[in-house]
Amino acid sequence: MSDGMNGSTVVESKPPMWLIGVAVGGLVLGLGALGWSLALQNHLTTTQQNLDAANKQNTVLSGKIQDTNDRMRAQVQALAQNAGMTQKQLEDKSNLLIAKQKDADALAKKLQAEQAQTAQQVGAVQNDVSSVKTDVGGVKTDVATTQADLATAKSQLTRVMGDAGVMSGLIATNHDELEELKHRGDRNYYEFTLNKGAPAQNVGTIKLELKKVDQKRSKYTLEVSADDKNIEKKDKNLDEPVQFYSGKSPALFEVVVNNINKNQVTGYLSTPKGAPAPISVP
Repeated sequence: MSDGMNGSTVVESKPPMWLIGVAVGGLVLGLGALGWSLALQNHLTTTQQNLDAANKQNTVLSGKIQDTNDRMRAQVQALAQNAGMTQKQLEDKSNLLIAKQKDADALAKKLQAEQAQTAQQVGAVQNDVSSVKTDVGGVKTDVATTQADLATAKSQLTRVMGDAGVMSGLIATNHDELEELKHRGDRNYYEFTLNKGAPAQNVGTIKLELKKVDQKRSKYTLEVSADDKNIEKKDKNLDEPVQFYSGKSPALFEVVVNNINKNQVTGYLSTPKGAPAPISVP
């Protein structure tokens, strides 16, 4: 601009560009900080409101809990008063009930232990009884076997014609059959074992002497001494009744040999029930 009055020229000065940039940047930062501050303020406000609500709710709950406790305390006191009991008495009663419960538990454990011991003893007794039953069963089996053997022996007892032409009574072909005849009690029986070459042997009221043995043919020869008489029974067979009469009132005697070995025979003498018995030598 020219000043016509004084003839001088005035020039306007402008701010530098960098200063304008700094101002704009500061303005932007200020606006950002203001926005962040407002947002933070809103968040703090919301949080404070939530915290106040929570505190209020806690206060309500605490009041309800306190009220419930007060009601329960009042009910317990009323119950104790109605029962005529003081707090001390109520505690004593509770302690007594607890002690009784402990005693009951101890007694229950003791009973359980005694029951277990009793069950163990009963088991041992049952085992013993089972063993006894087993033994009894074995005895019964043995008895049944013996009875079966006796029945078999009875079925095997036979009558044979003797060498004197007289039908013999039942004869025994072994020791078991002879025992059966003894149990019958029809006659007297005297067992013997004779050895060849040995002196005459007393059997009952007679004497017997073995003279000869033929094991292969199951034959033997013996001499019978009875009533001061000697009778030779020659080549007699196994299980053959060798018959003769003896006594003041002659009665039929029978000798049966049921086992023949080399130079030895085994058998028995059979006499009537009324025949004289041998004299016992003390």
